[in-house]
Amino acid sequence: MANTKSAIKRIRRIARQTRVNKARKSKFKNAIKKMNLLIESKKKQEALKFLPKLNSELMKVAKTGIIKKQNASRNVSRITKKISAL
Repeated sequence: MANTKSAIKRIRRIARQTRVNKARKSKFKNAIKKMNLLIESKKKQEALKFLPKLNSELMKVAKTGIIKKQNASRNVSRITKKISAL
């Protein structure tokens, strides 16, 4: 266990940041799941409307370092490809 004042503060800070990161990651995963449901049910118009929101969500998560930027770009690219194939 931490035994210095600064180490105790760091533990509190890390715990707070972990909660924030989990919330952001959950939000982005839910957005991807929603998009996949739209694609599976072949709702092209709704998927096209949701695409900018998904892109925004992915880039926010990538900007904060929860996922890498290339990962976000790859997800957007694959989803766009799936939508155009509908």
